[in-house]
Amino acid sequence: MKDSSPTLTPDLLLQAYQAGVFPMSEGRDDPEVFWVDPRMRGIIPLDGFRMSRSLARTLRRGAFSVTCDAAFTDVVAGCADREETWINDTIFDLYSALHDAGYAHSVEVWDGPSLVGGVYGVTIGAAFFGESMFSRAADASKIALAYLVDRLRLGGYLLFDTQFLTPHLARLGAIEVPRDHYRAKLTQALAQEASFTSPGPLPLAQDVIQRNAQTS
Repeated sequence: MKDSSPTLTPDLLLQAYQAGVFPMSEGRDDPEVFWVDPRMRGIIPLDGFRMSRSLARTLRRGAFSVTCDAAFTDVVAGCADREETWINDTIFDLYSALHDAGYAHSVEVWDGPSLVGGVYGVTIGAAFFGESMFSRAADASKIALAYLVDRLRLGGYLLFDTQFLTPHLARLGAIEVPRDHYRAKLTQALAQEASFTSPGPLPLAQDVIQRNAQTS
């Protein structure tokens, strides 16, 4: 569903998420923003993330380091750095404002000093609304998602919304649910409290692997 959007503000954006819709643009140079309400919604069940053996081996090797909320705007910029993107200047500025207000968060993956992957999204209640991710090295976005899912579990989240289902997300355990099913899960999650920051420092890779194995 596409609708012309009124002037967007951070507060209006938070209200939209709570109503089950989210904004997109046709492209980085298109100043217009429209609302999207998919008939089928992508989610990652927090007990259903699939960590492949190859991803577990990559984590154990420790070739990458992982941080949380250390480079939010750089992650958004990385997500927008592709030939076709829905992230225009308005959306970039809105999510930066939500991050400053404590509602938007990121997980970053580093190869030495270089940012090679990441994911970002918005939190309200016990719902995490995943917005976008990027990867400049093999498995970087998968590592970001593995750490994100682990943090959401530890923080008490009930819903990880991915908006759409892609083949990449499906391989990691994402599924599609009908709009009414999603709305019911959203209502439940919004009525609960969760904390993105309460788990404290990011865990060791081995702990992420072990906890994922226990829920798979």
